[in-house]
Amino acid sequence: MSITKQTQKYIQEHPTVKDCLKRGLVNYSALAREIAFELGLDTKKNFDALLISARRYQAKVKGEKSSQDRVLSILKQSRIEIKNRMVAFVLEKDSPNAILIDVENQVKKSGEIIHVIEGASAITLITVSEFSKQIQKSLKRHIIRENPNLVEVVLKSPKEIETTTGIMGYLCSLLGENDVNIVETMSCWTDTIFVIHEKDLSKAMELLKF
Repeated sequence: MSITKQTQKYIQEHPTVKDCLKRGLVNYSALAREIAFELGLDTKKNFDALLISARRYQAKVKGEKSSQDRVLSILKQSRIEIKNRMVAFVLEKDSPNAILIDVENQVKKSGEIIHVIEGASAITLITVSEFSKQIQKSLKRHIIRENPNLVEVVLKSPKEIETTTGIMGYLCSLLGENDVNIVETMSCWTDTIFVIHEKDLSKAMELLKF
């Protein structure tokens, strides 16, 4: 593969680098050295070719709208809803389905929130903490882990979110890079849902003010 194609492939696989190129925020010498290091190329031998390839790629994409700009345009139209006093139970995969349905029906009947997420090796049940004792009692033999003191943060966005790429990645990076641990995440059409610890709520709210 030519140096030009290797450079393009590297940039395409690193969206943050591509965004910085679009914005003209890249030190090309540093980028050329980084690409050489990451791809195991001889820096002295390939430096000039990498530098030229990076500059040519920037000229190609500089007129494109940054993916971050597209993401932020959607998020600025979103509103946030919060539900506190949440708890998450990680359950064994073979937890009795009848009991899970009964718990779900009772929570829904009370008008409260419940999410049941089935994975390959476990089931996660997220609901309000007032049902904790009931779940502990009825599913005690199947509980792998209980995470109390959680908050559910819901971003309610316009319908354009469905066709805008990169939003979940942007949000997860934003929270993660600022030490906000995401206990669970899910989405439902225009709702993007994060379950985090109560202690991280104030920081998350500051970060999500777009």
